[in-house]
Amino acid sequence: MAIDYRFKNTDWALILGASSGFGGATALELASRGMNICGVHFDRAATIPNAEKVKADCEAFGVKTLFFNVNATDSEKRKEVIDSLEKQMTSPESQVKVLMHSLAFGSLKPFVSKDPKNQLTQAQIEMTMDVMANALVYWTQSTFNKGFLKKGSRIYTMTSSGGHSQFPDYGAVSAAKAASEAYIRQLTLELGPYGITCNAIMAGVTETAALAKIPGAKKMLDLARSKNPSLQLTTPEAVAKAISLLSHEDAFFITGNTIGVDGGEDIVEFVGN
Repeated sequence: MAIDYRFKNTDWALILGASSGFGGATALELASRGMNICGVHFDRAATIPNAEKVKADCEAFGVKTLFFNVNATDSEKRKEVIDSLEKQMTSPESQVKVLMHSLAFGSLKPFVSKDPKNQLTQAQIEMTMDVMANALVYWTQSTFNKGFLKKGSRIYTMTSSGGHSQFPDYGAVSAAKAASEAYIRQLTLELGPYGITCNAIMAGVTETAALAKIPGAKKMLDLARSKNPSLQLTTPEAVAKAISLLSHEDAFFITGNTIGVDGGEDIVEFVGN
């Protein structure tokens, strides 16, 4: 039986990467429980319909929505989003209940190659770190300084087993995942006195558009299916439900962690015949 709980109509979720995958699923889950949604995404013409559908589906639950198709690492665009959100948060009880970092955009190349043209450049490494890790800090700073983050607010970043294990061509992304987990620990220390919790959500291998860009994605999916104790792949919806539960007021003492939402996938190293 589903757990019945609702969020306040003054609560907002600010979701970076809201048009698909984990961000899109979390937007829908939180909207279904009464939370207003501010979504940030960066889509080309071909994928704009995904963002429009997520927005419309959220609105169908009767909540307020703001969606912005902007580069989340652009400081001026970040200010525009924050200023627009401020105009909606007119009640003294208004807060960003959930700040979720689910940006998945990085360079997938080896660090070193016999042909230097095939290896990561400084610009690519820095871009990957900025999008998939540093942005978490900058958006946290902006929302905290505006007074949007209050007692009971939750901060999440999406990580994966790639934060502590390696895959071909995954070096820059792996480093960013590890950095985002470190950022969560530091933010836990600094925001704990304000009653704000911070956790990294380690999803299992999930069939998303972001995964499809990783070399050897099909092998990763096949391996995950074979070794997952739950006998299934992780889904964005399963992750969204976990985030919703962790955002309940009773989860106030769960913070500073990397929380696996993977059906036990990461604990299994090898599956024999």
